[in-house]
Amino acid sequence: MTKEELSQLGWLNREIAAERKRLCELEAVLSGKGSAAGLPDLNGEELMLVREEIEASRKMIAARISRAAAEYNRLCRFIDSVEDSMMRQILSLRYINGLSWQQIAFSIGEHDEQYPRRKHQAFLTKQTKMTKSLLHTNMEEVRKNARTGNRVDAVPAA
Repeated sequence: MTKEELSQLGWLNREIAAERKRLCELEAVLSGKGSAAGLPDLNGEELMLVREEIEASRKMIAARISRAAAEYNRLCRFIDSVEDSMMRQILSLRYINGLSWQQIAFSIGEHDEQYPRRKHQAFLTKQTKMTKSLLHTNMEEVRKNARTGNRVDAVPAA
């Protein structure tokens, strides 16, 4: 799994928080107790548009929460598959709890934030090499079978 894939849960949670803030602003506009960024003062008819925006915002939040739950499960399965206990802790603290490198260092009993960051980077580099090697091996097997006419129904998953 790449760093970008690992980071998706955090980004989804930020999107959810931003959309919830927008929903609160829209609800304040509708109740007449506030304003929303980007919206002028509205009259009665225009408030109907705000109601539609509120409904759309609620649906978007629900969809993103569903995606975040799926991403959380995928991330947990990946982290659980890691052999090294310390690396599981580092990955969990970083990508599930959203801690900074300094906070992670203190959590694992280190004082230098570079320690978990370097260990993390070495892990990702090793993972990338293993994934590329596995893909290369699988592609070679597919090519070999194509040349010999052997049919392959499925390539083993990584």
